[in-house]
Amino acid sequence: MDYRKTAQAILDLVGGSKNIVSAAHCATRLRLVIADNSKADKEAIENVDGVKGVFEASGQLQIILGTGTVNKVFDEFISIAGIMASSKAEAKEAAAQKQNIFMRAIKLLGDIFVPIIPAIVASGFLMGIMNSLDFMINNGFISMDTSSSIYVFANLFSNTAYTFLQILIAFSAAKAFGANPYLGAVIGMIMINPALQNAYTVATEGVQQTQSVFFGLYDIDMVGYQGHVIPVVIAVWVLSVIEKKLHKIVPEVLDLFVTPLVSVFVTGYLTLSIIGPVFVWAENAILGGIQWLLTLPLGIGSLIMGGLYAPTVVTGIHQMYTAIDIGQIAQYGVTYWLPLASAANVAQGAAALAVALKSKDKKIKSLALPSSLSAFMGITEPAIFGVNLRFFKPFIAGCIGGGCGALYASLVHLGAKGTGVTGIFGILLCLEQPVQYVIEMAIAVGVAFVISFLIYKDQKPKAETAAVNGGTAAAPAGIPDQSASSEESDTESACGGAELAEETIYSPAKGKIIPLSEVSDETFASEMLGTTIAIEPEDGRIAAPCDGEVINVFDTGHAVCIATKSGGELLIHIGVDTVKLDGKGFTKRVSDGDQIHAGDVLIEADLDTIRSAGYPATTMVILTNADQYSEVVKTEPGAAGTDTAIMKLKK
Repeated sequence: MDYRKTAQAILDLVGGSKNIVSAAHCATRLRLVIADNSKADKEAIENVDGVKGVFEASGQLQIILGTGTVNKVFDEFISIAGIMASSKAEAKEAAAQKQNIFMRAIKLLGDIFVPIIPAIVASGFLMGIMNSLDFMINNGFISMDTSSSIYVFANLFSNTAYTFLQILIAFSAAKAFGANPYLGAVIGMIMINPALQNAYTVATEGVQQTQSVFFGLYDIDMVGYQGHVIPVVIAVWVLSVIEKKLHKIVPEVLDLFVTPLVSVFVTGYLTLSIIGPVFVWAENAILGGIQWLLTLPLGIGSLIMGGLYAPTVVTGIHQMYTAIDIGQIAQYGVTYWLPLASAANVAQGAAALAVALKSKDKKIKSLALPSSLSAFMGITEPAIFGVNLRFFKPFIAGCIGGGCGALYASLVHLGAKGTGVTGIFGILLCLEQPVQYVIEMAIAVGVAFVISFLIYKDQKPKAETAAVNGGTAAAPAGIPDQSASSEESDTESACGGAELAEETIYSPAKGKIIPLSEVSDETFASEMLGTTIAIEPEDGRIAAPCDGEVINVFDTGHAVCIATKSGGELLIHIGVDTVKLDGKGFTKRVSDGDQIHAGDVLIEADLDTIRSAGYPATTMVILTNADQYSEVVKTEPGAAGTDTAIMKLKK
């Protein structure tokens, strides 16, 4: 392909160089921050030679070009535009600044709550299971020894994350605000200190003790903040402001002692005397308003919110919903919001499934089917951005289905014991009302599927001409179209010696091969970049899957490209959106041009760092030139080691 021509076309269609705020790229995507989104013609960009997809996320216009291609197009792009290449961090900062204050606040909430979701999910699942067991034991359905260590310990474990939730939130909030996370944790501990009366006992015992503050100006109740979210976040924000200020003014020799002491004491006093009482009132008012809406007569409020849930995912507002779930669980014992979200998510999946079954376009089918399965598991971005919004009518059908499912959930008062998991597996959080949950899912799926199937029609196919790709035929659906250019021949011969007629590709990591429907990124899930295997790694040792040569190791260390002995071009991409970590958590063990053998360590990744930052560690192995093979056989999902064959290639 003509990389300069592609770069020029993209530049023209985004409004020219004056509309570019910053430009960067990762292993597969050109990431642009543009000043005026209305000047970008996304539909036209999708038709540019070499472009495999276009979408907006986190304030960036992301143009999917594929490994190898993106580097060349990017170099031409910044040359033509006359701009400097931005680092990943600079592009991320530019994108964040471009968003309005409201969206930045929503993103901040996501940064705080997303990392603690695994802990909440674990406790929520266990609480649901234990409550269901208690119900069955008390009603004689089953007989079980409730004094056994397994049962007693399970009960103990089930509510631990919620008992100490304020510490988890405070630790995560401190990281998000740029404060010392351990000082943040101390603030969380202060707010649920055993010396304070447990907030859950006030309703039955009344307030046991008050304390005069600010030299007798007024009295406060000496009650803990169990079950509260907003006061903790505000308190840690105050801590971050004080700590950062003190770091600037306190002499370095005293900083270690003075800053932590003053920061914690001042923040703690302000929290118990002002911040806590004020924001408990504000939080209760917000939760009360949401509950009022969800309990409007005939389920009207839930119908509206269920219909509007998917549009909030598009805007990113859904990042704040974990806070609503947690607040409702603390106040009501269950969250009525999660069933609503589940209905909305599976409805979008059903709408995409209808597209997959009705469309006669193989490329659309290959994208819509895995996207729909992903949505049924609770991950809707592939279905929403890749399919439903693209054709719009299925998106509306999904919204209607979500509203109908949420309406039923409201009428039967369906609540979940935990948060973090929606879709099919969300039933594990609703084990006290499993039948109602199944009916809700059936309503949402049925309505969305039927409407989407009835109103969706394939767009009139565009004329396919060989001239677009320099005379070559179009590649099969899901596999990048690459001409057999002299550049590729050079790459293939770079491995040295004659090319192999057959080759086996092994897993680069020990772990579990998962279905692509479980991958949270539509680009990978739909195999838009090429034949893809996804692996959930158990450790961060990423090894060479075959003999060959390192074509490129990205500066951030999150991806590496390899030329194999048979002429294959492999992209190993560690994690989803991990380019945003800007190299944090990745250690490169090879360099461009290195000759490698199967099993050699390529990258060492800190999986804890990746996951604690809120990114999946799912590692993809992508054969980007699969069209140059007569046969590519992928292994089935299951356990994998570095000696497990994941692809067999035949020229």
